[in-house]
Amino acid sequence: MPITLTSVIIDAADIETEGPFWHRLLGGSITRTPTHHFIQAPGLPVVVVQSSPGHLTPNWPDGTSQQMHLDFGVEDLATADRTATDAGATRLRPVEEATPETRTGSRVYASPAGHPFCLRTA
Repeated sequence: MPITLTSVIIDAADIETEGPFWHRLLGGSITRTPTHHFIQAPGLPVVVVQSSPGHLTPNWPDGTSQQMHLDFGVEDLATADRTATDAGATRLRPVEEATPETRTGSRVYASPAGHPFCLRTA
């Protein structure tokens, strides 16, 4: 029996900030309810931002728990970096850790709710 990843659920205290962030980063469409934002982007499972009023921001990479993180493959790191930061991401690691020339490493960010994610050359 094959198992298919159908969605990724992301908790956030403020879904009105977190949902649009993921929508701007990934593209596609967004459907909003009072407690959830559903982002459907081409080639990805549904990303669901779920209201979690008690959500605590992960303390990573400098702390202990990252809880989870997402890795995204991109063609152009510089463009993806601008897209992420323009959408509201915070860089957690210096840009120099990943370069298009070496095709190694990743650029590490946090969403507005503090969820870590990486961009790396696909």
